Amino acid sequence: MIAVFVVLSVLTPWAFHQFPLAGPTFLPMHLFIFAAALAGGWQAGAIVGLLTPFASYAVSGMPPVMVLPQIAVEVTAYGLIAGLLRQKLNLNAVWSLLGAMAGGRIALLAAVFVVQLFTGHVYSPLGPTATPLTAVWNTVAQSWPGIVVQLVLVPVAFWAVARLNKKQAE
Repeated sequence: MIAVFVVLSVLTPWAFHQFPLAGPTFLPMHLFIFAAALAGGWQAGAIVGLLTPFASYAVSGMPPVMVLPQIAVEVTAYGLIAGLLRQKLNLNAVWSLLGAMAGGRIALLAAVFVVQLFTGHVYSPLGPTATPLTAVWNTVAQSWPGIVVQLVLVPVAFWAVARLNKKQAE
């Protein structure tokens, strides 16, 4: 299961990156990391989150190497937190996603601070004047369509799969 989610998390962004800014706007890598976490728990979510950015970089060169560590921290946190909220706190998919999105952005902010501490730079489309906070806020502002898609598509997909499984069990 983990390998399937990693492959989907690599191929989907590759397809989106064929169109300008579609990747950072719609966050296709995140979809299957969230799905792995909700379907397989926090361990699967964290592993898929950790492996996906590096596998994607190895295959496509995306994400760019200067933001690769930051994205790895962010999406690993997504998988870990979404899985924990679903598995341990028994939250529904929407609340698990919302909690993971908030926690992942906080992890991203921490990662940007650490990168800045070690390199003296904040890697952001905003350029050299960006601070860690403005870089992360810019990411959120640019990606709101993807956030909405995730909050709709992932729970609906889980509802549909659960309904299908229920019908097959009858």
